Amino acid sequence: MSRASAPKDLSLKWLELFQICAHNGSLQAASEETGLTISTVSHHLRNLEDHLGVELFNHARRPMVLTPKGRVFLRNIDDALYAIRKAKAEASAGTIADASYLRVGSIEDFDSDIIPELAVFLSRNMPSCDFMYHTDSSHAILEMLRNRHLDLAITTTPESPTRDLVDRPLLRDPFVIVLPDMNEQSLSDVVEGRSKLPFLRFSSSLIIARQIESQMRRLGLTSPSNFECSNNQTLMAMVAAGAGWTITTPLLFARAKRFQSKLRMHRFPGKSFARTLAIVATPDCSRSLLDLVDSKMRTLIKDHAFATQHQSYPWLSESFRLVN
Repeated sequence: MSRASAPKDLSLKWLELFQICAHNGSLQAASEETGLTISTVSHHLRNLEDHLGVELFNHARRPMVLTPKGRVFLRNIDDALYAIRKAKAEASAGTIADASYLRVGSIEDFDSDIIPELAVFLSRNMPSCDFMYHTDSSHAILEMLRNRHLDLAITTTPESPTRDLVDRPLLRDPFVIVLPDMNEQSLSDVVEGRSKLPFLRFSSSLIIARQIESQMRRLGLTSPSNFECSNNQTLMAMVAAGAGWTITTPLLFARAKRFQSKLRMHRFPGKSFARTLAIVATPDCSRSLLDLVDSKMRTLIKDHAFATQHQSYPWLSESFRLVN
């Protein structure tokens, strides 16, 4: 490959498109994410290869496969683009009022009261900004952040470290047992499977379900289960009807206001465990915006979750708390 006719200047656009294609193995993915045509994406990648004088992809393979030199180049480009996005974020700090577009994601745990109030708050503080709000599972939200389809989100802390995202811990949300209020069986009998009350579980595809299952295996707990659901409100309705018991968190329990008179929350027996909710953002999200969202979310959590749950269940005050 001749470098004589290669473009003189290395383009940041080429590098970003190369990174997207390398991680997704597809020109189509880069086209959908950037709004460019597939032929335009291909043209930019060819320009990059011409500039470097090497082939980064094996163009005969589908999906796209990196060459050995392409894999080395990707490792270095990942570090370089992360540094560039971080620098852009620091340079843009303090420009909240001038922001023009913000994409915010959230798990459904906050969508009944906290996120609506956050939306009103942000619209007042960012009058020139157009907003897009998206509610989904933690797994889907994190994937959208990694693919730059969201700018920031309130979600479960990623299960493994992600260098390409900024992670601000927000809330420690411990796991608890929820039983029907009129249940006469002992907590230990129910949890250890010695009662006829079945275990109602979250869908196994959810991060929260994997956390619960992992802890139960560590403790050697097995309970019969014939019901699986991705929706917390449905689980609470089933428990309130006496159809079984479940493991959830105080934040999720707080959302089930219509069922709480028929429910009773208990400490998780033995060794306690918790999930951490966080504000997760892309590296190019303004630091001052993160500060603004962080501060408001803490106030809203205190008002909507702590106020009632700490009063009804004082034993939660030490475990159900904000993370500094």
